Amino acid sequence: MTLDVVDAAAAQAVIDAGRFILRPVRKSDAGLFAMYAGDRRVAEATHSIPHPLPPGAAEGFVSRAIKRPADEDIWVMDGSQSSLPEVLGVISLKRMDVEKYNRDQSEVGYWVAPAFWNLGIASAAVQALVDANPQANRAMFAEVFQDNPGSARVLTNAGFQYLGDAETFSVARGARVPTWTYIRKLG
Repeated sequence: MTLDVVDAAAAQAVIDAGRFILRPVRKSDAGLFAMYAGDRRVAEATHSIPHPLPPGAAEGFVSRAIKRPADEDIWVMDGSQSSLPEVLGVISLKRMDVEKYNRDQSEVGYWVAPAFWNLGIASAAVQALVDANPQANRAMFAEVFQDNPGSARVLTNAGFQYLGDAETFSVARGARVPTWTYIRKLG
């Protein structure tokens, strides 16, 4: 049996987050992704975004985000229906242990463009994703760098509980960085 690659919009629901929606990634998002993810502050707050952002990285991200099947669902925080910009940031759910255990759990990841920091965008996006639970998870996990307490507040405001300390490699920083790990049990 072969798995066909299909468009993400056919596989992912649009999620209402109040002032904006979470929608599947479009090819037209690549330019704003490159601009926002190319900002050192955004890249250094993530595990995987390099800085400087290499040519073609945003387009590669878009291609990966729209292909199906995938182990990660990625949404754009889109404010265009409320007179906000079309791309405010990105949020994702990456399935964990699907092939081996299928424990119905995923890891939440997100970033918001610096122009929209401290406006409650990340909090609204995470809460909307938790409420919608589009992958029918029993648990969601998240990890934030310890030097980013704002992201920790986003998680605790959405009902995530602290699990413990760890560390992970940041591509942009070129180093291992201390993290806090959180869990949100669902259903």
